[in-house]
Amino acid sequence: MNYQEILNSARQNIGPYCKACPVCNGKACGNLMPGPGAKGNGTGAVRNYDKWQEILLNMDTIHANEKIDTRFSLFGHDFDIPVFAGPVGAVKLHYGDQYTDQEYNDILVTACKENGILAFTGDGTDPGVVKAATTTLIKNNGIGIPTIKPWHIDIVKQKIDEVMQSDPLAIAMDIDASGLPFLKDQDPPAGFKTTDELKAIIDLTDKPFIVKGIMTVSGAKKALEAGADGIIVSNHGGRVLDNCPATAEVLEEICRYVDKRMIVLVDGGIRTGLDIFKALALGADGVLIARTFVNVVYGARDEGVKVYVQKLQSELMDAMAMCGAKDMNSINRSMIRTSK
Repeated sequence: MNYQEILNSARQNIGPYCKACPVCNGKACGNLMPGPGAKGNGTGAVRNYDKWQEILLNMDTIHANEKIDTRFSLFGHDFDIPVFAGPVGAVKLHYGDQYTDQEYNDILVTACKENGILAFTGDGTDPGVVKAATTTLIKNNGIGIPTIKPWHIDIVKQKIDEVMQSDPLAIAMDIDASGLPFLKDQDPPAGFKTTDELKAIIDLTDKPFIVKGIMTVSGAKKALEAGADGIIVSNHGGRVLDNCPATAEVLEEICRYVDKRMIVLVDGGIRTGLDIFKALALGADGVLIARTFVNVVYGARDEGVKVYVQKLQSELMDAMAMCGAKDMNSINRSMIRTSK
């Protein structure tokens, strides 16, 4: 199957909210999705996508004819491309009855590993979401990154103990999930964390820790002070704050501040290898893509993941060749054009 055939198949299996659109740009689902939809006027996800399209590539074909190398290393582990499947939890609520969380994780985590990348796994109000992720990560020798919501620290401890059974490559917390309705008014309190509270969470494990949901230099500074090994520039897909900038709009200034002191990943509206190239040129070390991986799993299971990863790598290699970059270290700011 090719990519379009996989999306056509996904439309038969996914729903009722997600449309598995030919281009996943947020315009069809708007703010209608119970989880993946945007907040308020529904334009957050649309803005994330659109801002990547406004960045242009500077073509330069006068250079040595060298082999293109897309390999990337994260926390001592090598991957074929600097792309990871983003965390998704409660798939039945968000995407229909085709899969349980266990089934979805089994397909995604395994297929990502087999195709030279890894998957971040999700979390939810049902403890079974993290249990399912842990079971799958154990099967795959810990090649994945479990993502835990910002619960009360007692619950966070329980979940970290759970995921540590899989000896994961790293652990992440999507601190931006503090804006989701189900985390509000929890008893004991969940959601927002001070720098000291975040440090106490990071100190619970000796694994590299990634903080997802950084959208300002100030946020990056606090994550660094808390001891994070990496951050994900993310606005939770436009789902937690209306009128929020797109990740493409804030990425460069955050990367400039971090200055290689920790890993910087980015998500939000990234769909193609060209988008990946743009993110790397702005200073990111790698990217996460969530919604499109959901589509390809629902469309063709492990074959869908394989086809999509190959598509991303081919597009990234083409952009690199046409802009004069032979490897990840060769991609730089001069290879893109922005309005700034």
